[in-house]
Amino acid sequence: MSHDERQRVSSGAPYEPQFGYCRAVRDGDRIFIAGTAPIAPDGTPFAPGDPTAQTQRCLDIIQEALQSLGASLNDVVRTRLYLTRRDDWQAVAQVHGQVFADIRPACTLLVVAGLLDPQWLVEIEAEAVCHSS
Repeated sequence: MSHDERQRVSSGAPYEPQFGYCRAVRDGDRIFIAGTAPIAPDGTPFAPGDPTAQTQRCLDIIQEALQSLGASLNDVVRTRLYLTRRDDWQAVAQVHGQVFADIRPACTLLVVAGLLDPQWLVEIEAEAVCHSS
């Protein structure tokens, strides 16, 4: 598959054209989803201070991107979660665990010094393998 044949999904985030990326790229049977922050539909930070709601929002955005590329959360094989507050890990893990209870992708959880917007408590990346067209 050439670069022109890759399927891309944009979330419309203002950062995409500025940084030269898109929300998700499908290349053959692999789907790569960029770091997904808890951004509300109006572009503002979603649920400031609430790691549970922010994690769910990130996973909802990821699910939408997967569906746009003909896949689902069932196709996810790896996630990476970036947290700004160590104490939020259990709340974030609970949401991730509920969403991926039967899927059980490989997962990495990192505590970082900060994310682009200080109101974001979590950012999530995902990779999927989808054998359907």
